[in-house]
Amino acid sequence: MYGFFLDGVQLPVAPPKLDTKISNKNKTITLINEGEVNILKTAGLTELSFDVLLPNAKYPFAVYPEGYQPATHYLDKLEKLKVNKEPFQFIVTRSKPNGDLLFDTNMKVTLEEYEIKEDAENGFDIEVAIHLKQYRDYGTKKLVIKTAVKGAQTTKKVTTTKARPSSKTPPKSYTVKAGDTLWAICQKQLGNGEKYKEVAKLNGIKNPNIIKVGQVIKFE
Repeated sequence: MYGFFLDGVQLPVAPPKLDTKISNKNKTITLINEGEVNILKTAGLTELSFDVLLPNAKYPFAVYPEGYQPATHYLDKLEKLKVNKEPFQFIVTRSKPNGDLLFDTNMKVTLEEYEIKEDAENGFDIEVAIHLKQYRDYGTKKLVIKTAVKGAQTTKKVTTTKARPSSKTPPKSYTVKAGDTLWAICQKQLGNGEKYKEVAKLNGIKNPNIIKVGQVIKFE
């Protein structure tokens, strides 16, 4: 069993094929006495590509956590992800029929491009080719320069300012609603989706990718 989530929205039909390209930035050079050597560098960004069917009819093999939605619902979501120019979470859950977790993909990505394919063989349904790329958070430190004048000499002091921690008290529990994922719940309630495995362990959830509507999730 597979579940595909784009920014908390589950796709109705799991793609039959997911291509994951994990590249590197290693460089091969030739030394006079040693011959070719490989200089190892930090790995490049992971790229993911897949085709997904967006049905325009309610099929028994499709999944509709929030009730049936036509293809335009998901096309609008893709358009917003492209226009907003913001990264989002891409989650793939893989589990056996008995619910045991195989492994999952949980990665912050950007939507690089998507292509709408219309084919008479698909009837009124729409096929979309999606290309995602891994996103790594980055940023710069803010420096505040203070100048103090002493006679004819000028000295400068450089201090680094840090973001003030939030005074908001994290909630003690949350009741699962339709369309929720444990990662999205942790991101919204705790400000960090990566804590979903800790929260799953705290609540005795064997498979963190399977939660039920009405289930109460405790955070402490």
